[in-house]
Amino acid sequence: MMAYGKRQRMRYRRREHGLTDYRRRLKLLRSGEPRAVVRISNTQIVCQLVGYEADGDVIIASANGSGLVSNYKWPKGASRKSVPACYLVGLALAKQAKSAGHSSAVLDIGLASSSKGSRVFAALKGMVDGGLEIPHGESVLPDDGRINGAHIDAKVEKAVEKTRKAIEGA
Repeated sequence: MMAYGKRQRMRYRRREHGLTDYRRRLKLLRSGEPRAVVRISNTQIVCQLVGYEADGDVIIASANGSGLVSNYKWPKGASRKSVPACYLVGLALAKQAKSAGHSSAVLDIGLASSSKGSRVFAALKGMVDGGLEIPHGESVLPDDGRINGAHIDAKVEKAVEKTRKAIEGA
């Protein structure tokens, strides 16, 4: 919508296109903690620990689904955005954040829906299991069967365990 007249203002471009909820972002920034950003694309998941600077956000640590394949022995043909993959990416991010000297964050899921047991909360569980302190309720986390991939296949269960050991050992 166009703004005309001396009393009207143009909305921010990212708000106009439905990409950013500035009210939610401001609440997250007021906490003073770095944000644990979780985004799910068509092909993979991306988790980042992002700090706020006056001249722009700074990425402190980052992990994604393709990094699981190249760094942690995740099978090439397996999904990079499934519930087990999201958990493992969250676990990898927590390991990187801990090595960078950060131990707490707040979860930023963006415009994703916050339904119980979703992939976003699987990534949260990975971060919490990896040692990051992130405020959350236990009721939103997926159960251990879904985290381990029991709902998909027995091969995925073995791959999850193998990748988890590779992340913790690296």
